[in-house]
Amino acid sequence: MIRLHHALERNTGLLIFGILVVSSIGGLVQVLPTIVDDSLSAPAADVVPHTPLELVGRDVYIREGCATCHSQQVRPLLAEVKRYGQYAGSGEFAYERPFLWGSKRTGPDLLRVGGKYTDAWHRIHMTDPRAVVPSSIMPKYPWLAERPADDGTVVARLNALRKLGHPYSDEDVEVAPAALADKTELDGVVAYLQQLCKHAAAVPDTHGGH
Repeated sequence: MIRLHHALERNTGLLIFGILVVSSIGGLVQVLPTIVDDSLSAPAADVVPHTPLELVGRDVYIREGCATCHSQQVRPLLAEVKRYGQYAGSGEFAYERPFLWGSKRTGPDLLRVGGKYTDAWHRIHMTDPRAVVPSSIMPKYPWLAERPADDGTVVARLNALRKLGHPYSDEDVEVAPAALADKTELDGVVAYLQQLCKHAAAVPDTHGGH
């Protein structure tokens, strides 16, 4: 074993090969279950695609870099469940493209934030965070209240997601522009945040109600 270790240290090509082999094994361990087990990618019973307004809000959430500071992944650990709520289940993310799990928590995890605060609270928090949380280091996003939710791309977005397997009907696509009429990007973000808790019931509780 010592000889192999010394050989790896002295031979760059052999070391790179070893790294690739180990990395490949780790990658297969992660990827193969999602390929052979359909239940891991199937939506939970009550999981549906985002409404047009929620979809716009999610896109704004991504555009403004919210996922950089906020994760959306409650791990199945007692401390996490006590702090954030029911742990995440794979079926919750069937229509999430891309996933926004994240690992950085400069701010709190948001997977169960829906319904925790009122719409009015979220609006104030997005435009002036320190008005409701004095110690917050989150930046202000006042321009979201001025930008219209529909930039003319919602139909194209829905059609693209349909090709990826999201079950939007022809009617869903047709009425989408009307659903965004007179709405702002801030309306979209609030709608998106408020629905983040709605699939918790789809995850079996094995932590005694925590």
